[in-house]
Amino acid sequence: MVTQQELELEITEGERPDRPIRRMLRGIRHGIERRPALRRTYRVVVGVLGGAIAVGGLLLVPLPGPGWLVVFLGLAILGTEFAWAKRLAAFTKRQLARFWAWWRARRAARRSTTVG
Repeated sequence: MVTQQELELEITEGERPDRPIRRMLRGIRHGIERRPALRRTYRVVVGVLGGAIAVGGLLLVPLPGPGWLVVFLGLAILGTEFAWAKRLAAFTKRQLARFWAWWRARRAARRSTTVG
């Protein structure tokens, strides 16, 4: 089982700015930023795609499966271009971490009472 520290270390490692894919994406992004018409088009495409994925995820929430995961994916896509979505995704990430900490503590407390 992966510990919380190992998971956080892997996430930090993947988010390092010197990673080759991140450098390549920064170059593409720089090229988009230099062309105003392309930048507007890119923002519209990101908005439509991210919004559609987030709304689709919301529609999937009552069904069995990864509804919330799809919502978070849509927010992550929107967060690449819109500051409000990035803040919302960060807030959601913090709340999810708090929930999992609560859930683990609850499970550990339940195990300790059933063992004794």
